[in-house]
Amino acid sequence: MSVTGILGKKIGMTQLFDDRGDIHPVTVLKVGPCVITQLKTQQTDGYSAAQIGLVEFVKASKINKAMTGHFAKSNVPPVREIREVQIEFVEEGEEAPKAGDRVTVEIFNETRFVDVIGNSKGRGFAGVIRRHGFGGGPKSHGHMFQVQGSIGASSFPSRVFPGQRMPGHMGTNQVTVRNLRIRGIDVEDNLLLVEGAVPGARDGYVLVSKSVAPPRERRGFAGAATKDALKASKKAAAPKKK
Repeated sequence: MSVTGILGKKIGMTQLFDDRGDIHPVTVLKVGPCVITQLKTQQTDGYSAAQIGLVEFVKASKINKAMTGHFAKSNVPPVREIREVQIEFVEEGEEAPKAGDRVTVEIFNETRFVDVIGNSKGRGFAGVIRRHGFGGGPKSHGHMFQVQGSIGASSFPSRVFPGQRMPGHMGTNQVTVRNLRIRGIDVEDNLLLVEGAVPGARDGYVLVSKSVAPPRERRGFAGAATKDALKASKKAAAPKKK
């Protein structure tokens, strides 16, 4: 039994080259170490989960009395960010996690794809073109291009329908990016390299967990070495002509 996710921070983006010389954009995440602050059980909470916190330096004066008692109950250091992650059951004889256990990037050693949850960048007050992708008005002289236009409904129904897309606050929303391929793991520095972009700004907190529905391998695809092996096996299996 082990946890399926870990907390971390977004460091930035870079690029890697594979053995064939193809370039891959990757995001560098500094994940963990984390500590299990509480275990949710079916008997007491109605579900099974692990509450983890990212181990960072936090002043004791910044933690209120309620959270101080919560951390003291599990005998763990105070943490700033807390999230809940699922618990996976691998084998019957495996040791169950307990409060105070450390969670590191090693949980992804046998994982190929991960899901990343983060908060998108805040864009402030934005118009409909930037916020919703509207086309805008004419770009000729005398027109205001980035204007929404009329939203009225004439005499009937004489009101604006709920959910009308309009200018407003943009960003700072929780965004989940699924099935990012792991391109590298650095256990010593707690670094995780995933292919693709991750929501949020630099130094933003992210929750990385094992992919819920990893993509399937493409059927009918074979590399050069595999194709040669198939041809050789078919040639050997073919009946010889007399």
